Amino acid sequence: MSHSKITKEGSLEAPTRHPIAWQTEQYWDGKVLEKEMERVFDVCHGCRRCVSLCNTFPTLFDLIDESATFEVDGVDKADYKNVVDECYLCDICYMAKCPYVPPHEWNIDFPHLMLQAKAQNFKNNGTSVRNKILSSTDAVAKVASIPIVDVTVNAFNANKTFRKGLEKVAGIHHEAVVPKYHSNTLRKRVKNLDRNIEPTALGRTKGKVALYATCYGNYNSPELGDDFYKVFQHNNIHIEMVPKEKCCGMPKLELGDLESVKQAKEANIPILAKLVDQGYDLIAPIPSCVLMYKQELPLMFPDDEDVIKVQKAFFDPFEYLHLRHKKDGFNTDFKNPQGDVSYQVACHLRVQNIGLKTKDILSLIPDTTVVALERCSGHDGTYAVKKETHKTAVKIARPVVRKVDAQEPDHFISDCPMAANHVANLSSKVDKAEHPMTLLRQAYGL
Repeated sequence: MSHSKITKEGSLEAPTRHPIAWQTEQYWDGKVLEKEMERVFDVCHGCRRCVSLCNTFPTLFDLIDESATFEVDGVDKADYKNVVDECYLCDICYMAKCPYVPPHEWNIDFPHLMLQAKAQNFKNNGTSVRNKILSSTDAVAKVASIPIVDVTVNAFNANKTFRKGLEKVAGIHHEAVVPKYHSNTLRKRVKNLDRNIEPTALGRTKGKVALYATCYGNYNSPELGDDFYKVFQHNNIHIEMVPKEKCCGMPKLELGDLESVKQAKEANIPILAKLVDQGYDLIAPIPSCVLMYKQELPLMFPDDEDVIKVQKAFFDPFEYLHLRHKKDGFNTDFKNPQGDVSYQVACHLRVQNIGLKTKDILSLIPDTTVVALERCSGHDGTYAVKKETHKTAVKIARPVVRKVDAQEPDHFISDCPMAANHVANLSSKVDKAEHPMTLLRQAYGL
């Protein structure tokens, strides 16, 4: 790695993130992108501390090590796409590993560089029908959750012969865990749970929240609605549903389909901003959706006042409960110990930089031990489902699975249901995965 001057490694200053300049002409310039990728890959080649995070970096380093020069200049630039395709934008390299993120002068933002490459590829080449379907979570879920249709879809997805045929036709791996669909959606389940609770503001929290159900929460994990409502009401927090919503846009972001992200933003932000104006805080059961509103949309639309307003009002649910707890506003009258708990910390929760608030809250339950596993599950919503990446997703999950199996816990949990089900399916010691809010509800005896 050649650099003209000696530069200190790392920075003592807090990382900062530059806005995503996707609405500028330079962002879409292929030559500019290629040059920046070569620069960043050269820095990564000289560092290599991210090699164990995912398959992106081993792919890059193998290309370099197998080249004629053993340097980045020996890699065919057409092969850069191999690196880009392995990145699922977990953000862990930026937030937890890379010593050269801004304000360091080398100014490395690997995930957003990969996003730019995905965006240019999507704009120039489009994507497969399968990828469009997998990322159109709203549309697929609405059809699959129609009464009777949901039973049929779930039955087919559980049929080995059908799944092998689906792999050949659609490229969805026959061993991958696919979500179940429910006609009795989260929105339907909570209709009779509404209670008017007089909100009490504590610190940054107003004591009145609107639950953004998310596609997965609404159609695939509808029981979470019961858990969220009962736990928050038990803590004297007024909770109700966001009146109308579309997908947050994260699946489209991961494809590089930034125009679709913009469309989702234009559908959701006015509704969410109005709720904030009415005195609501915002929460969601899936970390990726929370991150979308906390980080990605504000970086894509830094000058949109409503986007920033929503960002400031959006909380991870356990972050919210913990903020209340610090002001003596959290109910610790627990009835049922939860024993030994194995907790996989979702990547999109880790990178919110709020600490392990889920573990902190669950650790308040008597006779309950929570072991946090801060390793990626390799799922990413679609990466573990695709035929070409499923085996790699399983490999990435193995360290987590080994630790879970060694622990033999009473409960296995993750804030991300998709990651949780992926790990539980690979584990020989876990029968099912649970959401942390489910455990909290059980501890209260609700």
